[in-house]
Amino acid sequence: MFAQVVIGPPGSGKTTYCYTLMKFLTELGRKVAVINLDPANDFMRYEPAVNISKLITLEDVMTNLNLGPNGGLMYCMEFLEKNFSWLLEEIRRYKGYYFIFDCPGQVELYTHHDSMKNILAKLEADGFHLCAVHLVDSHYCSDAGKFISTLLMSLSAMLQLGLPHVNVLSKVDLVKKFGDKMQFGLDFYTEVLDLNYLVECLNEDPFTKKYGKLNSALVSLIEDYSLVSFMPLNIKDRESVLRVKNAVDKANGYIYGASEQRSVQSLLACAVGAENEHERIGVDRDSYS
Repeated sequence: MFAQVVIGPPGSGKTTYCYTLMKFLTELGRKVAVINLDPANDFMRYEPAVNISKLITLEDVMTNLNLGPNGGLMYCMEFLEKNFSWLLEEIRRYKGYYFIFDCPGQVELYTHHDSMKNILAKLEADGFHLCAVHLVDSHYCSDAGKFISTLLMSLSAMLQLGLPHVNVLSKVDLVKKFGDKMQFGLDFYTEVLDLNYLVECLNEDPFTKKYGKLNSALVSLIEDYSLVSFMPLNIKDRESVLRVKNAVDKANGYIYGASEQRSVQSLLACAVGAENEHERIGVDRDSYS
């Protein structure tokens, strides 16, 4: 079983990504099931195959336990972890499907709270091949301090969850609106190049300059791990969606365990340049002997 776990801060476009990818993969011939694990997700453009709201809702938790939104979400994930058998039973009704998990937007759930990590570990133990897709709004590129924070958040999530990870800068089609605020080109942010340039930008501000040593230490930590980079995503552009889809298929091993319909895959591969062997030669993997 193959799946991607869609995480990221609120407003990063997770639900829109899940909806668009579901349609895109369905056109490729995959049977897709979207699993909503966000108990606060009241607006879903897709029809979820499994919805955590049947088990627990954030509104009920906040009302009955007098918890705030953050504490309520943590409680919901802890409750789901303890009732994992319910989730597994619901998922098992969809044999032969490719799964997309739409997850809550609370960052703490992926950086240092253990319930989400434990839930994903149980899924892996049950035979799932997982990949985390971490969406981050590209407007954070317009501020050096925010982008460093984004890098730390992404690195923390990668280390905490321990999954193959594809970091995505979403909404790049909106970059033009704040492009004049970006000190560098988009490639600088996607490839995560020499981050000392960001420290220099922060040192131009009298307030952030006071924390120059701390900023340098944080940048050094990120560069020492050398794990974080981003893929740009314009959800309205099929070629952009295809590139992200190909990266995820490599990360969770889908390209080695399944294949798309030959005609559709070959057409899309030609559009943007093939990114794996069976796309280059236009032959289904199952046809190899």
